Formats: sequence, structure tokens, C-alpha cells
Amino acid sequence: MKTNIENIIIVKEETRLEKLTAKYNTIQQAAFHIEKQRSAFFAVSPSMKKKVASPVSAKSSGADNFKEQSFEEVLDLEAIEKESKKEVESYQTEHDTFQKSLNSLKKELSNVVKTKVIDKNYISRFIFSPNDLVLVIGRDGLVANTAKYVHNIPIIGVNPDTSRYDGVLLPYNTENFMDAVDNVLRNHYSSKLVSMAEAKSNDGQRLLAFNDFFIGASSHISARYTITFGNISEFHSSSGIIVSTPAGSTGWLSSIINMANGIQSSFGIKMQNSAVKQQFMSWDEEQLVFIVREPFASKHSYANLVAGKFSGNEFLQIESQMPENGLIFSDGIESDYITFNSGTIATIGVAKEKAKLVV
Repeated sequence: MKTNIENIIIVKEETRLEKLTAKYNTIQQAAFHIEKQRSAFFAVSPSMKKKVASPVSAKSSGADNFKEQSFEEVLDLEAIEKESKKEVESYQTEHDTFQKSLNSLKKELSNVVKTKVIDKNYISRFIFSPNDLVLVIGRDGLVANTAKYVHNIPIIGVNPDTSRYDGVLLPYNTENFMDAVDNVLRNHYSSKLVSMAEAKSNDGQRLLAFNDFFIGASSHISARYTITFGNISEFHSSSGIIVSTPAGSTGWLSSIINMANGIQSSFGIKMQNSAVKQQFMSWDEEQLVFIVREPFASKHSYANLVAGKFSGNEFLQIESQMPENGLIFSDGIESDYITFNSGTIATIGVAKEKAKLVV
């Protein structure tokens, strides 16, 4: 039985070259800026200097007079220019490879079904339809950024450059992606369901996370809030809270655990009995893990309730004590966030929606 797919939405993001060109108007201007910045940096670096002959100096020794050539170190501008050019060329190569892959996608799909290309910056405002099929072409992270907005629509991840991207969330490339498209159109495909997290506030804001939430302050100041988990509540002053999904358990969460174990090791604590275990989970598990970053203990703030795991019928509650700059964002996209200032109470739990990745 065929599906009712009417449109294929291709989600992409700007290449580094496009971002540079947008900022400096032309690639030549961008190259000049990079060269200028590198020159300023390497002005004090011995590795970017060369020895050149200085004016001849005379030196006498006893009855014999002879001339000795001396040298001085100067900045090797030619080498800096060469390195800068190489860097810009790498941006150009990356851009050309991506554009070739994108054009290949559009060409093959044009004979099958209507297609529309949207940029990552617009996915939070784009209205996806149940009759859409989504193709994500780009980094692995772009799949995560897209999944929380498509709500149970099949997602095909396409790796545009297998020499550059790991492709954990990109099982297809430009050579075989049509197999996945055909399978979805025939409604004969396999998919992996991925559990996501949900943040809801008492003023009606809502946001999903594919990998993780950050709850805290928008700058490097301390986040102040009251955290409640189970029957325990504490006032905290910290660097914020990370809430990880199963898919995100190999990312930010794992790095925090690595840091904790590294600190223990550095202070001579035996790792056999005290090492914090990584919390890797199957992606379809309805479980979340939270960790408080750098909690500060004082007369008014505490550091006891700093980590925990909770399942689909449990919640983490956080009440903001920050008059300004408080926010909650997901999957590294700070521009799409929930305002989290004084009076806002956020409830974090497992989302009803699941991401559907075509495999």
C-alpha cells in the first residue's frame, strides 16, 4: 500500500563558506580577514618566523679582521598567506561537495514528488504536514535539530560528504538515498523510534529535545533556581542543569561524566570503586538523566540533589530565581528557547512524541 506522501522537505544549513561570504560580502574579503587575523596571531609565534640576513657587521679578533654575516627572525608573511589560502580552499572544497550532493538530491527527487528546500534557521517556524517526508542533508546534529519539529514524520538522514561526517544519524548517501525514499513511498520501510524530552512552563511555553536540554543563564553568571525531584527540593546556585535523552547520552552527558572521573583520578581517588558509570541508553528507552553543573554550596545554596535518572511517568521540576537572562534551550540551538526568569516553573519529562528515523 502506498503512503499519502505529497511533498519531500529537504532540510539543509549554510556551509561555512556561505556564512563567511554573508559576513564579509565576498570570499576574497573573507580570505583577507583570515590572513589578517592569522598574521596578528603568529606575529609572536616562532614557528611562523624565518631567519633572514641582516646588514653585514664587522668583527675584529686580534690582528685578523673578518666579516661575519648575522641573521634576524622576521614574520614569514608568505607562509601565513599560504596557510590562509589553504584554509579558505578547504571551505570552498567543503562547499562544492555539499552543493554537488544537494543538487544530486533535488535532481533525482524532481521526477518523483514535489520538493521544497528549507534552511535550518526556519525549521522552528515551518509547518510540517503529515503528508510530508523529510530529508536532512548535512551534519549529524542537523538531524537532531530537525527531529523535534517534525512530530512523527519519517526522517531520512543523508550524508553529503562521507569523508567529513561520521554519519551516526546519516545512514544514507547520495548513491543510495532513493532506496529509502522509494521504501517510504511504498510504505514498506523500517524506522528507529527515538525518545525525546519535553520542557513545559507554567506560562504555556513548550520545547522538545532530541539530545539534551540546558537549563540556566544565558551568560556565564550563576543560574539560581529551586530544583525538585521526587520529594526533595533544594535551592541551587550553579552553572545550570543538563537533562539528557537516550540519544544524547553519548554526547554532553558523557563528557560531564568523563570530567567527573578525570577529577577523581587527578586527586588520586581509586577509580575501581568510585568511577561514575556512563549512562548509555537504548534510543527508544523512555528515560532521562539530569546532572547539575558545578553546584556551589553556601549558607543559602546546596549541592546534594545534583544528579538523577527518571522515567516516563516521573518529572523534574525547576523554579527560576533569576530576574533576567534565564533560559531553557535544546540540542545546542540557543536561538530557540523558553524564557526562564523569576516566576517561571518548568517541568521536564519524557515527551509523548518520538522521532522516526528511517533506517
